[in-house]
Amino acid sequence: MKTLTIRYFAMFREHAGLSEESLELDVETAMDVFEQTRSRHGSREPMGHCKIAINDEMADWSAPVSDGDTVLLFPPVAGG
Repeated sequence: MKTLTIRYFAMFREHAGLSEESLELDVETAMDVFEQTRSRHGSREPMGHCKIAINDEMADWSAPVSDGDTVLLFPPVAGG
């Protein structure tokens, strides 16, 4: 189990009903965090609708997470 701070933005914040929480999760990768928080909050957003960062650095879905990390979940940003 790892204690992680999860920060939610935009639609992910709406689904969670909060902008940040501390969770103890049995996870190894960024994808595991996404899947567990998505099911925890009843979100049906596909992974393609999400970008992820670990400790303020953009991350791949296979990136490992460590105890004490901060994970950010947010939608892709469109520019113009």
